[in-house]
Amino acid sequence: MPTVNSTLPSTTNPLQLPPLPLQRPLLMIGHGTKDEAGRQTFLDFAEAYQALDSSRPVLPCFLELTEPTIQAGVDRCVEQGYTELSALPILLFAARHNKFDVTNELDRARARHPQVKFHYGRHFGITPGIIDLWRSRLSQLDNEKCHPSETVLLFVGRGSSDPDANGDVYKMARILWEGSGYKTIETCFIGITHPRLEEGFRRARLYQPKRIVVLPYFLFTGVLVKKIFDITAQQQEQYPEISMHCLPEMGIQPQLLQVLREREIETQLGRVQMNCEMCKFRQAAVGSSGDHGHSHGHDHGHHHHHGHDHSHPALDPYADLEQYHQRIWQVP
Repeated sequence: MPTVNSTLPSTTNPLQLPPLPLQRPLLMIGHGTKDEAGRQTFLDFAEAYQALDSSRPVLPCFLELTEPTIQAGVDRCVEQGYTELSALPILLFAARHNKFDVTNELDRARARHPQVKFHYGRHFGITPGIIDLWRSRLSQLDNEKCHPSETVLLFVGRGSSDPDANGDVYKMARILWEGSGYKTIETCFIGITHPRLEEGFRRARLYQPKRIVVLPYFLFTGVLVKKIFDITAQQQEQYPEISMHCLPEMGIQPQLLQVLREREIETQLGRVQMNCEMCKFRQAAVGSSGDHGHSHGHDHGHHHHHGHDHSHPALDPYADLEQYHQRIWQVP
């Protein structure tokens, strides 16, 4: 497996980021993982970003599965005397976590600290920096044994109950493949939705490739990324005539730090934009109440979001995982 540069560029060639308009603290919200290496990589990512600009604090926290929590992150800002902060979801696509769960947590924080003003930013999404990162990774493989025309790419997303987010995974895969010279690209998921990874391998084999290259579309390592590597190893053992190569997750890369700076500036300037028209949470709220307004308790700047109310008390949606997986297919 190729190695990944998980450090910042050298001091002789420092990463140049555009200046921040404001010195407002940044709450970096990760998904969270039970995998200690994945948790630490996120914290290292936040530390690397902070090191590039010490003009305001960068406070990492997690939505679930590990600590510090979002509430703890907000508390740290308040303890330092801040009454205004930017909150950024460090997530690849806008699904339930981004649209519903994180915003619910921010509403809880606002109820606890009514003097604090929250500016909620945008997920990473489909952006040129991330596309360039993956194309660079693939170009390093092309010097090896197999020609791209004999290679099938297998693009693996996390999987979501939100059709809008799942559609973005397919869109990202298509953009990456278009004009690349690879035989084709198949898209699949490691959880929640279908087709699953095993089915992705089956479809990839139909093209009779000499090589299958797996692209785990994850920011950092964790339980699911390791599962992708395990399944790839099983497939290699089962089909030794096909060369199978699993690229690593993205990790701490200059391109991601650039995207993060773009999202922070958007948030500070109130220029956050999201595609809300296809969001099932918005459609449910509009359908049930006819209200096209917005009842978030926090400030999105100019971001016009969904018409659902996050003021209900927070419950643990993961207490029964099977129930959770069944329920999230339905709109709230």
